[in-house]
Amino acid sequence: MTIEHPFAQYVRILGKGRRGSRSLTYDEALASMGHILRGETEDVQLGAFMMLLRVKEENADELAGFTQATKDHIKNTIPENITADLDWSSYAGKRRQLPWYLLAALTLANNGIKVFMHGADGHTEGRIYSSHVLEFLGITIAKNWGDVEAQLNSENFSFLSMENLCPELQTIIDLRSTFGLRSPVHSFSRLLNPLNCPFVTQGVFHPGYGPSHQQGAKLLGYERLSILKGEGGECESNPDSVMKMHHCFGDELIEEEWPSIFPKRHVKPKELILEDLKSLWKGELDFEYGEGAIIGTLAYTARLMGKAESFDDCMLQAKTWWGNRDINRF
Repeated sequence: MTIEHPFAQYVRILGKGRRGSRSLTYDEALASMGHILRGETEDVQLGAFMMLLRVKEENADELAGFTQATKDHIKNTIPENITADLDWSSYAGKRRQLPWYLLAALTLANNGIKVFMHGADGHTEGRIYSSHVLEFLGITIAKNWGDVEAQLNSENFSFLSMENLCPELQTIIDLRSTFGLRSPVHSFSRLLNPLNCPFVTQGVFHPGYGPSHQQGAKLLGYERLSILKGEGGECESNPDSVMKMHHCFGDELIEEEWPSIFPKRHVKPKELILEDLKSLWKGELDFEYGEGAIIGTLAYTARLMGKAESFDDCMLQAKTWWGNRDINRF
């Protein structure tokens, strides 16, 4: 008699058919992701599990369970003395616009706010990713937690890739070309907050993901998390569109919309020129869309961090931060 594999129960829960299947509970999500991270699954099980989730779409219990399992898995690799103010996830990449959010994050660092950014790259053809652009800007990518600590202390900013944060999840992300689809790892990685920062920001492409991530954050006990329907799925304001946000502020779940910064849409650039990032930062380039994206992203961050509440007051704080940047940084 063949003994059933221990992980088979989790595949069965998701794939038992239209009437028999259901979502995982928080405890089931926690346990199943623990099996995956410890390498206790067969490849065929992993593929089936991830794609069943992809079709169903993860709910809040699953997002929180997967996230907590990963936090438990990596916690002993992170020195306890490393701290940051703002956790910033970057997993989507940009295709239509330059990654203006990086200049927003670096502006915060210039203003004394410690920003820890984590992400993954190369999983989708035709996109540019944070690590590549940061290197272009002359910023060294952290290879380990020692690098992260040194960079946060000296520059108030550090970027660590998923391959060094949690190699097991990077392996699943790298299956993007095999699956032909992104896996749920792309979703719950945004909730990781490995340094347990007091403020957490994340971008999503579809606003429909906002409530589940918002509720997942509440289950994880996050005190101040905001989710932005961001340009390209990154945490970046599109100044030509209404800004849609979901906040988890303690026990309070808030859905909020701010008006677009510009009344008319800008024409999408024919090509993405990375040098424009440096030129705008230095004040050598008049790029209305880019500066609007930066200011809008900073205003959203001001709302998250409780620096202001109304759109106008948050915009004022954003412009103050932007005006205080070190234009000789690059």
